[in-house]
Amino acid sequence: MVADQWRTSAIEGNYVAAGIDPSGRFPAVFTTAGTSSFTEFLGAAAPHLLPGRRPLPPGVSADVAPHATTIVALEAAGGVVMAGDRRATMGNIIANRDIEKVFAADAFSLVGIAGTAGVGIELIRLFQVELEHYEKIEGTVLSLDGKANRLASMIRGNLPAALQGLAVVPLFAGFDLHAADPATAGRIFSFDVAGGVYAEHGFDAIGSGSLFAKSALKKRFRPGLGVDEAVRLAVEALYDAADDDTATGGPDLTRSIYPVVMTATADGARRLTDAETGAVAEAVVRGRMDNPGG
Repeated sequence: MVADQWRTSAIEGNYVAAGIDPSGRFPAVFTTAGTSSFTEFLGAAAPHLLPGRRPLPPGVSADVAPHATTIVALEAAGGVVMAGDRRATMGNIIANRDIEKVFAADAFSLVGIAGTAGVGIELIRLFQVELEHYEKIEGTVLSLDGKANRLASMIRGNLPAALQGLAVVPLFAGFDLHAADPATAGRIFSFDVAGGVYAEHGFDAIGSGSLFAKSALKKRFRPGLGVDEAVRLAVEALYDAADDDTATGGPDLTRSIYPVVMTATADGARRLTDAETGAVAEAVVRGRMDNPGG
C-alpha cells in the first residue's frame, strides 16, 4: 500500500516537473484557441524545441558543424528553377559529398539553405510544417509573400544562434498563384541573417560560391527562359561556382553525384530525377572539356 502510494506520488511529481497535468488532461496551450502559426504554438508549448531557443555554450561555434554552400534560383517562363550543389564542409574538410540542400516547401514553392547544415535542415522541416499547419487551420494557402514573411520571422528567431556562428540563410522561390500572368508567376526571395526579406528579380544565389554563380548567371540569363534552358543554366552556374570555390561541389561523374534541381510551375513543385539531372550535368561537363571557360 505504501509502495503504491509512493509510486503514484512519484509519477505525479514527474508529470508536474514535465509540465503535464497528472489528471491526463491536455495543458491549456493545446485547448485554447490560438494562432495559425505552428512556430508560435511551439514557442508556447515547447520553446526548447525551436532551433534558436536552445542554450549554447559561450563562444563561437561555427566550426563544430558541417556547412552547406551554394544555391541558385532563376525565374523561368511559367515558374522558377532552384538548384544546389551537394557538398558540405567543415573548415577545409569535406564533411559530406551528397547532402541535399533544396526542398519543396509546399506544393508550389521551393526553399534552399546555406550555412549550418543541421540547423538549416531543421529550419526547413519546421517551415514545411508551418505552411501545412496554416493551410489546415485557415482552410486556404498563404500567399507567396506571406510564406516569405513567415520564413523571415523564423530566421529572426535563430539570430542568437547565428551570432554564435550557427547561421542559416535560405533562398525561397515559388509559383505565385495570384499572379495576373502565369508566364511571369515565378518569384524569388532572399534573406539576411537577421530575418530581412528581399524580392529578387531574374535570378539570385546564396552561399560561399554565390559570387561566382551570380557572375555566370549575369552573363547568360535573359527574361523568358524556358524551364529546360533555366535548368541547364542553373547547373552551369553551379559548375562555375565549384570551379572557383572549394566549398562548392561540382558534378561527380565517378560517384554519380549531381546537383539537386527542382522546379515550381503551375503543375506544382517537382524534383528532377537523378537521370534527368545527370544528363544535364554530363552535357555541361562535355561542353567544358571543349571550352573550359564556358
